[in-house]
Amino acid sequence: MQYRILGNTDLQVSQICLGSLTFGQQSSELESHEQLDYAVDAGINFFDTAELYPAPHKPETYGESERIIGNWLASRKGRDQKILATKVVGPGKPATHIRNGQTHFTSKDIEEALNGSLKRLKTDYIDLYQLHWPDRKTNGFGKLGFTYDLNEYATPIKETLESLSSIQKSGKIRHFGICNETSWGTMEFLHQADKAGFPRIASIQNSYNLLDRTFEIGLSEIVYREKISLLAYSPLAFGVLSGKYLNGNKPSNSKLTFWERQFSRYRKENSEVATEAYVNLAQSYQIGPAQMALAFVGSRPFVTSMIIGATTIGQLKENISTINITLPSEMKEGIEAIHRQFPNPCP
Repeated sequence: MQYRILGNTDLQVSQICLGSLTFGQQSSELESHEQLDYAVDAGINFFDTAELYPAPHKPETYGESERIIGNWLASRKGRDQKILATKVVGPGKPATHIRNGQTHFTSKDIEEALNGSLKRLKTDYIDLYQLHWPDRKTNGFGKLGFTYDLNEYATPIKETLESLSSIQKSGKIRHFGICNETSWGTMEFLHQADKAGFPRIASIQNSYNLLDRTFEIGLSEIVYREKISLLAYSPLAFGVLSGKYLNGNKPSNSKLTFWERQFSRYRKENSEVATEAYVNLAQSYQIGPAQMALAFVGSRPFVTSMIIGATTIGQLKENISTINITLPSEMKEGIEAIHRQFPNPCP
């Protein structure tokens, strides 16, 4: 396993981070603990969760992924050797059942969310505390085109930074980061931090995969020059790049079968034909399509860690094995040729 520095911190995180979106929904607590144990044995020291997980998001499963990880942490030794990341939800439809819809990034809301996460995770500190999505309205989660809303309310970024800085001083969090952010939002967090003397964000967690390389357009330069870590989520595009959904297939107990809403993001024009092209390319080199997709993301110079998820221990073993794969130069050229023909079909 390779390890890389997280942003401007002194933390060294594994190149692969184990995500927990399936914990408590597709994966039982026993199966989730088995995955966590295997990840540790494989050298993974970085684990990502959120108060909102698992998916699909429902009131009855709120916080279940954190609770499962908390039970695992409490029954294992070496908390100080594990880097734990979680997230506070932002405002909007996915979070209306949380805190009676009071999910702006105010000091009160963040403090309440964090205390709940600490209790479920059975720990007294979080290594990386993240804002799950922007407080303001943006064109994220597959939506293209920014739409103005003159009447929107959003917590000022400076106020949010002040809250996070205060919590950091208390020792409840070590570092903080952003998720699903835009270029403007990322630069504004940096600008406000520098202007007021607050700590800078350590990371940004955004989607990045063969079907969505939009991060490269502007954000890749920002993270390089500003020393921010990209934690790439959905490196397999919710499993689409494995090829298992081709030709209308919907495997049982798969993410997109459980979470129908995400189908729209990965059922756009040219998405299936691009996926089929990537699958055929991988097979022509006798490499699994999922392994090629993960190896590509892991090889990008602006990616610090990629967040993988699995529903079975077999999938997890296959995904982790990608650390031993180096893509041939001819295969990389083939990937770029497909990308030029079908650029970012699923942003």
